[in-house]
Amino acid sequence: MHNRLIDIRSRPRAGSAHVSPRLAQRKPADGILQAVGQTPLVRLRRFLEASNIKLYAKLEAANPGGSAKDRPAKAMIEEALATGRIDSRATVIESSSGNMGIGLAQACAYHKLRFICVVDPRSQRQNLAIMRALGAEVRLVESPVGGDFLTARLACVQELLATIPGSYWPNQYANQENCRSHEAGTAAEVLAALGRRVGRVYVATSSTGTLNGFINAFAAASPRTRVVGVDAIGSVLFGGKRGERSISGFGAGCEPPLARDCRPDAVIRVSDLDCVVGCRRLAATEAYLAGGSGGGVLQAIRSHQAELAGQTCVAILHDSGARYLDTVYDDQWVERALAVRPTLLKALAEDQLPDPPR
Repeated sequence: MHNRLIDIRSRPRAGSAHVSPRLAQRKPADGILQAVGQTPLVRLRRFLEASNIKLYAKLEAANPGGSAKDRPAKAMIEEALATGRIDSRATVIESSSGNMGIGLAQACAYHKLRFICVVDPRSQRQNLAIMRALGAEVRLVESPVGGDFLTARLACVQELLATIPGSYWPNQYANQENCRSHEAGTAAEVLAALGRRVGRVYVATSSTGTLNGFINAFAAASPRTRVVGVDAIGSVLFGGKRGERSISGFGAGCEPPLARDCRPDAVIRVSDLDCVVGCRRLAATEAYLAGGSGGGVLQAIRSHQAELAGQTCVAILHDSGARYLDTVYDDQWVERALAVRPTLLKALAEDQLPDPPR
């Protein structure tokens, strides 16, 4: 064995390591809610077959509560506190399929507020466990009203508001803070990073808060950018026909107030299978697990890539696939719910995989 002589004088002193100016400018967050926002924007070089499209993904799962809903949850609660609508004695009540419930559970736990979340059987078990771990009370609506669980959840919210003194409904479906949080946050961050180079932005729909925020922000700063809503087949948004949907948190069974004046430049409708294929392909090509709606957004872009040559496109990925391991990423669930065998699913997801970029 050869002994190496090491000059200890050449070792960097403690605290003297080089720090890039970019990292040095970042200040510690003062509490978990200050960590909401400034999520990564990542270039995806492998997902599309076409190499002449610059595709970026906004990874909203990097928010502390794990989704884009952290932004409006924080905004709605802090606006209500600042304006005196609620105080420390209030009970916050909201309907959610998962992500907004987690965002509100986090915001309410931080501000020491009681929170009740009304959910339905389609909610992911993991989401309910996270809410409860953050101190939320979960009320389950077991049967749909008029074939729709959202209508049933909203009816339950009204019953709770009528019986619990000092209760408050943020109403994510009509609250303009939902839109403003994305206009001043998510969309502003994309504009700061890419500016007017963006040709199209693709946003999944539900309450339409994110979509409205992007429409407003880009209309003011980059009016040539087309903002595209990606909606689920079976959703009633934008004149859609109601039908069965298996991906939670994507689309809507009744039109929320925020959607009535929402005017995207285009709407693309995707199936449950599109969502699964997009998620599986992203995992195979980019080593990232997106949530169900994110897979739908990416598959919408992929299916229209022939018309996107030379453009810069941005996909908003609302959450992580870690919350969909029992559904989107489970072969048995896909075969049972969508009647698609694993071999066919693999072929659809990995068809024409591009070579890794050099």
